[in-house]
Amino acid sequence: MSDFDPDKFEDKYEHYFPELQQAYRQAFDVMNDRYDSELVHGIDQGILAESEPFYEGDGEFRIELPEEPVDRLSGLVVDREKAETVLDSYVEELESQLRDVFGFAEE
Repeated sequence: MSDFDPDKFEDKYEHYFPELQQAYRQAFDVMNDRYDSELVHGIDQGILAESEPFYEGDGEFRIELPEEPVDRLSGLVVDREKAETVLDSYVEELESQLRDVFGFAEE
């Protein structure tokens, strides 16, 4: 990994694409081990594929989700509350993986 530069994160796909892929892949693997794989895959493809990571400063990242994210889980028979809970957990895991990949993880 190259040294993290907050200014370069503005053009994250140009400067940090491999690191972003790694964080998203690691978050997917963790979530797939914890939750129903069909739901995790649906969230990954239907919601997080359209998400946008932002660097907030002080080693913190934020994931901006598309409008009405749970409504994008078409074809899955899942309770809305469960989907929202798993999505929230997934976003937290992804933010954690971003901190880790970019060297901000707590020691």
